[in-house]
Amino acid sequence: MTVHAPMTAARPTVSLVDVASYLPENRVPTEYFTQFSRSDRMAKNVMFRSPKYRHHVARDETAVDMVERAVAPLIDRHGADTISNVDVLLTHTQLPDNPVLGCGPEVARRLGLRPDWVIDVHNGGCASFVHMMALARTILQSSDATTALVATTQNSAGQVFTQSEIRGLAHASVPGDGCGVGLLTKSDDAPILGIECRTYPEFGGDMTFEGVPVSDRKYWEPGLGQVCVGFTESKITKVFARGNRLVPEVALAVCDRIGVQSAEVDTFVTNQPNRLFLRNWREAMQLTPEQHPDTFDECGNLFGAGIPVTLDTANRDGRIGNGSLVVLAGFAHAGDFAGAAAVRWGAGPTP
Repeated sequence: MTVHAPMTAARPTVSLVDVASYLPENRVPTEYFTQFSRSDRMAKNVMFRSPKYRHHVARDETAVDMVERAVAPLIDRHGADTISNVDVLLTHTQLPDNPVLGCGPEVARRLGLRPDWVIDVHNGGCASFVHMMALARTILQSSDATTALVATTQNSAGQVFTQSEIRGLAHASVPGDGCGVGLLTKSDDAPILGIECRTYPEFGGDMTFEGVPVSDRKYWEPGLGQVCVGFTESKITKVFARGNRLVPEVALAVCDRIGVQSAEVDTFVTNQPNRLFLRNWREAMQLTPEQHPDTFDECGNLFGAGIPVTLDTANRDGRIGNGSLVVLAGFAHAGDFAGAAAVRWGAGPTP
């Protein structure tokens, strides 16, 4: 007797059909920080070479405000009904305005959504856009949901890195603020061809959020000092080595997954930590500067928002033609997560 294995239904295709972004109005030159700079050995480290500009959130500007402003172009292009009918809402906020909850429910209220899924994704860091694409695709492929909105917000530059005890540190001038959003649908319009996400738990405790001056005070406890991301020279060396390796590693893995060589990639969009990482990643992929959009000197390190803001900027500049193979890649924190996604682009601006 012949036994036939049950047929497995093909999973539906999910597309990244559009991206949009928002940068705060306050455009800050490097000179703002040089007036406060201190003599610091780490200031000479290539990890902390300043961008020319970065944008800072206003004091009363919330993560929800930023998401709403980033989504506005999507509403203009796709209509209010498309956005209001979103089934899945995923958000990542670098510095939650309320430490008890994320901004997802308020974003839904502000945009007039009633999604079946609202998830505030705290991990993923500088690769959070890819991480949320992977989550959204999984939900869309395994449920009745048809549309997802993903939003990643970096809002710590103007709030944390301008504090009086922090703004003179070597790394204070590197971050910038911004928000990037993506619209995903069950469709063949701009198919996600493959995604590679990897977690490295052995590096999970290597990034700290600590007081300056360093103390054992928890960040919510009263006392002297201001909190910031902690760096030491030994940590910088480790993070630099990991970052150099991890981003090309996941990008090449996703290329292998879809059966292409890195030279076949038309546009390579990464997070934007510093100029040296950008150069090294581009060279590892054997791509030209024209194939690797760079927003560092205008925006600084946008952390999780770096990928969608850079992608949207390049798209609006007419640098990504429909049908292009686009690979997105980044690594998070001190190297505890890295992700890459390949998309057959279909969101080119309308002539």
